[in-house]
Amino acid sequence: MDTAYIGKSRKRVDGVKKVTGSATYAGEFKPEGLVHGYVVNSTIANGKIVAIHTGKAKMIDGVLDIFTHENLPDDVRQNVDYTDPLSPPGHPFRPLYNDQVLYNGQPIALVVAESFELARYAAGLVEVEYLAEECTTDIKKNMGNATTEGVEDTAPDRGNAELAYANAAVRIDVEYSQPRHYHNPMEPHVSIAEWNAKTQSFKIYDKVQGVNSSQEYICGIFNLDTENVQILSPFVGGGFGSGLRPQYQLFLAAMAARELQRPVKVSLTRRQMFSFGHRPACIQQLQMGASKEGKLKSIIHKAYGETSKFEKYNETIVDWSGMMYQCENVKLEYRLIPVNVYTPMDMRAPGGATGMFALECAMDELAIKTNIDPLEFRLLNYADKDQNEDKPFSSKELRECYRQAASHFGWFNRHTNTQIKDDSILVGYGMATGCWEAMQQKSSAKAVLTSSGKLVVSSSTADIGTGTYTVMSQIAGDTLGIAMEEITFQLGDTSLPKAPIEGGSWTVSSVGSAVKAVCNHLKKQLIDLAKVNVDEDLDHVDYDEVSCTDGTLIFPNGTLVNISTLLVTAGLDSIEAENALEPEERQEQYSSYAHSCVMVEVHVDKDLGMITVPRVTSAIAGGRIINPKTAESQILGAITWGIGMALEEEGMIDDRSGRIMNANLAEYHMAVHADVQQLNVLFIEEHDDIVNPLGAKGLGEIGIVGVASAIANAVFDATGKRVRNLPITLDKLLE
Repeated sequence: MDTAYIGKSRKRVDGVKKVTGSATYAGEFKPEGLVHGYVVNSTIANGKIVAIHTGKAKMIDGVLDIFTHENLPDDVRQNVDYTDPLSPPGHPFRPLYNDQVLYNGQPIALVVAESFELARYAAGLVEVEYLAEECTTDIKKNMGNATTEGVEDTAPDRGNAELAYANAAVRIDVEYSQPRHYHNPMEPHVSIAEWNAKTQSFKIYDKVQGVNSSQEYICGIFNLDTENVQILSPFVGGGFGSGLRPQYQLFLAAMAARELQRPVKVSLTRRQMFSFGHRPACIQQLQMGASKEGKLKSIIHKAYGETSKFEKYNETIVDWSGMMYQCENVKLEYRLIPVNVYTPMDMRAPGGATGMFALECAMDELAIKTNIDPLEFRLLNYADKDQNEDKPFSSKELRECYRQAASHFGWFNRHTNTQIKDDSILVGYGMATGCWEAMQQKSSAKAVLTSSGKLVVSSSTADIGTGTYTVMSQIAGDTLGIAMEEITFQLGDTSLPKAPIEGGSWTVSSVGSAVKAVCNHLKKQLIDLAKVNVDEDLDHVDYDEVSCTDGTLIFPNGTLVNISTLLVTAGLDSIEAENALEPEERQEQYSSYAHSCVMVEVHVDKDLGMITVPRVTSAIAGGRIINPKTAESQILGAITWGIGMALEEEGMIDDRSGRIMNANLAEYHMAVHADVQQLNVLFIEEHDDIVNPLGAKGLGEIGIVGVASAIANAVFDATGKRVRNLPITLDKLLE
């Protein structure tokens, strides 16, 4: 069906604001009387605080107060709820709660002063005495402490994987590992809290991926009703999962604002951005067996992920191995290893980027051992249904992803088409499959249409740079036939209709479907008005027979009704509708996933071991693409991150102290412009009328899944050396 906006490339409606600096982020609001808080972090990973000496800092003119566990208000210490919507099993972290230190970098004091610079200076004068205890942060050293306590159920085993593995003609038994990864969005976390003593209410600007999440957190701690806590976050400078859970600066700003009766801003430094949440370090063991002809006979996948000592953070890591390929004998196991770190957090494609890395590398190893082309090997073991849940897919165009990626990349003549002439450069090619869940969450939206032809649509969702403002305007414009220039989409405010956090690649699926539904409600109201005020002969026309284009209702008999004129005729300044939309029950009968095929070319310096990635092709089957321009941007960013995951990113911790040694952007390496060359994105046409009313599957995460494994496979192709522990640095190739 031809549309005015959906499926068309459109520039971001908020683009001008962002490039001109007029987009106001959480830390840029300036309420009258604003003061600043600076966090003091612990320098040990386990033990207790014997004393905090704040006298020197308090003597500085302009320092208003210093908050520690010794003067934390009693009402936020007792009988309060510090959980949030994404809290894992266990006990959530409570800032300044007592003298116990749970991890290195834990906030142990907040210095509040008239300026940021003054607060930072005074924080440097705070002296802390500790009673340090032995700490442990290395999961490899703590494998014996692995536990299933608090672990969510993995997909059920099937068949007899051990016996099938023992009898398989071709077998591999391998271990993969990856280090901690840190989110590092451009905008650090910041909160500005205002307390109104008369109304006993908060107004808070927060860098977060879901304002309702922060609202629930603050309400639970301060024992307030939701109408007494307003959270605003109109623009977010990147999140990648770091803003899914409220971070400690939010509580500290709110607590200080209430106690001092002044607006308080607490910003985290780049180093402090390493003091909460991360993609957890993980060790994966895979035993896989196949017949001589390449048919999978057995998959045994065990994963060990780190978590904190106070919460049990879970990821879906091993389940992908039970779903992706046809195999009758599968055994899956997932265990957690508690160590002295902050609780890990979701990070772009949580569990999927990790689990699929190991699976897709193992598939490559098994394909080579059976002497079958890696692409042909995957096609040979293609799964037409979700074997974990024994359900059909709502749609699955993975075969077409393989076909188009191979054609575009030149997969089957890959070893004859290189242009490299320098004998010092080794060339390799690799591929991998990507997969990510296509989910829809309950979501609400409101729409107001005025007689002047203006449409305002709102939902409390977020835009973390993904293009939410734009695609929601496109959906609304298409549904009501109104020019995008006449549409305003509002988000990032808890006073708006409730929406889920922006994560999981479900925002378009969830909020977009709610926007479409609420605009359809307006359309029905307009049709009813036309039947009364324009022509009674229209009374028997079905709603679905009426289309909307250029601000006009078009009836099947040819009658044209201008929407603005209709409202004026009916004596209405505006009409509005609000609704909450939940997934349809029939969706439970299907498994819904986005799929991809990633193919890469790598060049490896024979003498130095340095790796470059000159070419990547990623073919994505992500359902209906609402805006190809912003969609491509999502995938390009994800591929870039996948390059960093494969070759550079590594959170390094000194196990003696639990200190993060490279908590800065100089030493925590990630992909930059020089690492990115030819990235090609192909969107595969995929129709899905089950996944949600829009048929969109989400793209935020699918783009990174498979990239690291494709690069690892290509490095092996180039060098003959299999590096199974990320990142693939030159020392591992030269050792």
